[in-house]
Amino acid sequence: MSILWKQQARRMFSEISELSRDPEIGITRESYGAGENAAIAYLSQFARDNGLRVLTDPAGNVFFQRADDDGQPAIWIGSHLDSVPQGGNYDGLAGVVAGLLCLCRLDEQAVRTQRPIRVLGLRGEESAWFGKSYMGSRALMGGLTSNDLALVNRFSKRTLGEAMQAVGADLDAIRSQQWLIDRQQFAGYLEVHIEQAESLEKMGQAIGVVPGIRGNLRHNLVRCLGEDGHSGAVSREDRHDSVFAVSELVARIDQLWGEWLNDDRDLVVTVGTLGTNAAHHAVSRIPGEVNFSLEIRSLHQPTLEAFHALILDEVRQIEEHRQVRFEFDKRIDTQPAAMHEPWVEAFVRTTREHGWEGVLTPSGAGHDAAVFANAGIPSAMLFIRNQHGSHNPHEAMVLDDFIEATEVLYHTTQELTL
Repeated sequence: MSILWKQQARRMFSEISELSRDPEIGITRESYGAGENAAIAYLSQFARDNGLRVLTDPAGNVFFQRADDDGQPAIWIGSHLDSVPQGGNYDGLAGVVAGLLCLCRLDEQAVRTQRPIRVLGLRGEESAWFGKSYMGSRALMGGLTSNDLALVNRFSKRTLGEAMQAVGADLDAIRSQQWLIDRQQFAGYLEVHIEQAESLEKMGQAIGVVPGIRGNLRHNLVRCLGEDGHSGAVSREDRHDSVFAVSELVARIDQLWGEWLNDDRDLVVTVGTLGTNAAHHAVSRIPGEVNFSLEIRSLHQPTLEAFHALILDEVRQIEEHRQVRFEFDKRIDTQPAAMHEPWVEAFVRTTREHGWEGVLTPSGAGHDAAVFANAGIPSAMLFIRNQHGSHNPHEAMVLDDFIEATEVLYHTTQELTL
């Protein structure tokens, strides 16, 4: 079966890659856009060709089930089908392909599981497009608001509501904030995903088992407002220099982050965008405005709250010292998520039976599994070794590693009990 799986997987990854190749470099599967649509159409046809049923929910998420599925609460295997702009081919897609291969094998071999197994292809997991992550899984669970639907795609300028409607989503159903699939249908959720760092690569391990997923606290836009001035005429004490103010804040955040890591606190901090107003650029001009983003991640919510408060305290001091003002947009929170411990142990056990260490690998990146876990649905994740990181066109995954993880998923799925 591994040889057949390898042939199928290679073809599926290659053909979906061609369908969503970016004209410049890498892969682009825009949330609720052409590349994501193409991936869903391809996988849907593959599923039908293999005797599976294909259904969609009112948010446009696609799911696959066996023809004889009895409609009882199921264990769902899923991941997302969008990508970041000019990203890699395996981020998200690998998990859906792994689930489909397992479902086809269960069906072909007439394997009966304790609960039905279904595969879920989620839309809109990446925040790169609308500034909000997990849009497909949030919508499924009644977690998108009218304000969320008004978010604007930073490239196409379409609202999220317009983009979802274009793929056939039912905006009235989404606005009702009810579960789009009966909550009782979700007995559990499993996700296979490439690791988005290189820790498994460095350890020589093909598979990692995820015990928990970091939450994040984000401000997509922070504005530092000072005052434009002549670079040669305004003295240091009279300046309202937004660049120096933001530079001081970023340097201070980095220093504090290092101190917290030395205290063994789980924490990651990023300033992902930063810039002055291009219309005001001049070598001889003191910049009066700087815009930047801020993101904090941790496995522990108290750590997120405490570090955010510390940053705000630093902001107040810099405002007074530099004679500037900081404006923060509404913060966006995603809670940390713990995976279901008995299933984590089951994944570790099966991974070891396949010759790997079953190393526990906490996830620094967010995943739809966190949304399911925080909704009270037992959830677990496997990581696949990945070369060159993720969210870039050089992302890589050895196909043999993918097959190993899919084998572990296949065998563990049949053993899971609630």
